[in-house]
Amino acid sequence: MYKVFFSYNAEKQFNKLDNITQKRIINVLERIKIRPFNFVKRLAGLPYYSLRIGDYRAILDIRIKESVIFVVEVGHRSRIYK
Repeated sequence: MYKVFFSYNAEKQFNKLDNITQKRIINVLERIKIRPFNFVKRLAGLPYYSLRIGDYRAILDIRIKESVIFVVEVGHRSRIYK
């Protein structure tokens, strides 16, 4: 099972979201702890993955050797890729 950690920026972005969206993101992150590669999509040209959470996206760095999912960014899909 993977452990989930937030970067400083991702934590700031996460705290700015409303409570309902925060709970949804936490639920999805709990769900992907067992088999994360079934739920994520590789970003082209980057070593990161994108996790779809409704209209929001989480940019993840998945480290297989350490069994760690590192959340790099969290935000609305219209702004997260810029």
